[in-house]
Amino acid sequence: MNNENLFKRNVPGTLPILQRSTVGIAGCGGVGSNAAVALVRAGIGRLIIADNDVVEESNLNRQYYFQSDIGKAKVEALNQHVGNINPRIICDTVSKRLEPDDISKLFADAEIMIEAFDRAESKAWLIEAWCMAFPERPIICASGLSGIGNTEGLTVKQTGNIYMVGDGETDMSMGLCSARVAIVANMQANIALELLVKKKIVVYSR
Repeated sequence: MNNENLFKRNVPGTLPILQRSTVGIAGCGGVGSNAAVALVRAGIGRLIIADNDVVEESNLNRQYYFQSDIGKAKVEALNQHVGNINPRIICDTVSKRLEPDDISKLFADAEIMIEAFDRAESKAWLIEAWCMAFPERPIICASGLSGIGNTEGLTVKQTGNIYMVGDGETDMSMGLCSARVAIVANMQANIALELLVKKKIVVYSR
């Protein structure tokens, strides 16, 4: 496949930067899988994706998986899908339940982290672990993406290198709509791409 053809409609000048960039994604559900696909379509060179779940039929209403993926590890299924978009993508898969001590080791090469966990407590420790390990690198989180409609309620709030995307209010009890989940995921990906392209990140060798 000719990458020049694949990315010829991309924003001019962005591809060389993105091809040299690495993004970590913690969680490969509705947010993580859709964000990964958006990043690969934009021309990101490397992903580090982590999740310990397998694909279930109930995931298909909002996650980037298909009937043929049911029963597969999410990281393996997602790795296959992003490879089908861009065979040159480097995608490191971590099929395990992440713990705080994993972050500095498994994501050492990631210039940005996309937080895509379901549970609030997991989000909290990931933000803390990332900021302690890599205080100079951004983390882009999601909070409040349940329900349907209310697109205008989805915002981005920044505190230092922490970006929070969503409405900040809705919880899982409202149910999940594919469009709203994908909007948040693509907002996260868009922020990551902007930060990388504008060279707002300095990656220190560790």
